[in-house]
Amino acid sequence: MLAWLSDWFWQERRWFPEGLGWADLQDRDGRVYAKAHDLWVAIPIALAFLAVRQAFERTVATPLASLLGVQEKVRLRAAHNPTLESYYRSKSKQPTQSSIESLSKQTGRSVRQVQQWFRRRRNQDRPSLLKKFREASWRFTFYLLAFIAGLAALIDKPWLYDVKQMWEGFPVLTLLPSQYWYYMIELGFYASLLFSVASDVKRKDFKEQIVHHVATITLISFSWCLNYIRAGTLIMLVHDASDYLLESAKMFNYAGWKNTCNYIFIAFAAVFIVTRLVFFPFWIMYCTWVYPVTVYRPFFGYYFFNGLLLVLQCLHVFWAVLIVRMAIKFLTNNETVEDERSDRDETDESGDEEEEEEREKKNGPVQNGHSVLNNNHCKTE
Repeated sequence: MLAWLSDWFWQERRWFPEGLGWADLQDRDGRVYAKAHDLWVAIPIALAFLAVRQAFERTVATPLASLLGVQEKVRLRAAHNPTLESYYRSKSKQPTQSSIESLSKQTGRSVRQVQQWFRRRRNQDRPSLLKKFREASWRFTFYLLAFIAGLAALIDKPWLYDVKQMWEGFPVLTLLPSQYWYYMIELGFYASLLFSVASDVKRKDFKEQIVHHVATITLISFSWCLNYIRAGTLIMLVHDASDYLLESAKMFNYAGWKNTCNYIFIAFAAVFIVTRLVFFPFWIMYCTWVYPVTVYRPFFGYYFFNGLLLVLQCLHVFWAVLIVRMAIKFLTNNETVEDERSDRDETDESGDEEEEEEREKKNGPVQNGHSVLNNNHCKTE
C-alpha cells in the first residue's frame, strides 16, 4: 500500500513538464543534482542549531543584554492558594468581575486581593525581558549571517539580476556546493524554530507563524526535490533581507533604547515592503507564474509551487498591515513603536500594580481606577 502511494505521489507527469522526468536528474558527466534523501541532513542540522542556540544565549546573548542595559522588573510572586490556582489553570487567567466576587467569597479575600493575585500569577507565566532579548538576538544573528551568506552565494549568479534565467535549462540545473549548504542550513534553521515553538515567546500571530514555518519548510523541501534551486535561493534571500532588522529593533526595544528601536523599525518597514510586497510578487512570483507557461505546459508541480508562494504572500500582506500601522503611529504621533503582534498574556502588568499601590497611598483603596468604600462589595462591570 505504501509503495503504491509512493509511486502514485511521485509520478513524473505530476511534478515535471511533459517529456521530462526523474531520469533527467541522475548524476552524469560530472554534473550533480539535488536528491530527496539529502533533506535528511536538515534534521541533525536542526538539532545542532538547538544546541548552539542554548550555548549562544548563555555565553553571548546574556552578557550582551547586560551590556545594553536590559532591565528586569522584580515580579512579586502570588501566594499559594489552591482555590485561585485551580481556577487559573482550569478556567481562565482573566476572570470576569462576577467570578472575582465569587472567588472573593470562597477564599475570604477582598476583591482587590483576588485581582492582585491573578495579576501576579499572570506575571509569573509571562516571558521575562531577558528571555525575549535572548530569543531576538539569536534570530538576529542567524538572519544577518544567512543574508550575508546568501548574498555571497548569489552575487555572481546571472539569475540574481535577470530572474528569468532561473528557468534556463530547467530542470537540468547543476547543483552547486554553495546552493547545497544554503538550502540545508536554512531548512535546518526553520525546522529548529518548529521544534522550539512550544518554548518560544508566543504572540498574537502564533498561528500565522506556524503556517509560515510549515509553508517555508514545505517550499524549501519541494523546490529541492524538483530542482527549483535557483528560484528557492532567490526566495530565501528576499526573506532574509529584512528579518535581521526586525530582530535588532526588538533587541534595542527590550534594552530601552527607544529612539534607536524606532529608527531601525522604520528601516525594517521600508525594506520589508520593498522586498515582500514589490520584489517578491512582481518579480519572483511573476516569473514563476507567467514565464514557465511560455516554455512548458502547466503541470501539477507548477500549481503546487506557486500555491505555496501565494500562501507566503498572504502572510506578507497580513504582517505588512501590522507593520504599516505601527509605522504610522510613530511617524504621525512620535509614539514609541510597540509590537502589535504582542499578545495580552505577554505584557507585564507589574507597572499597573505599582501605579495602583501609589494611588492607594494617596486616595485609599481603588477599584478599576476609582475609589471604593468596601473592598468586598464593588460595582459589577
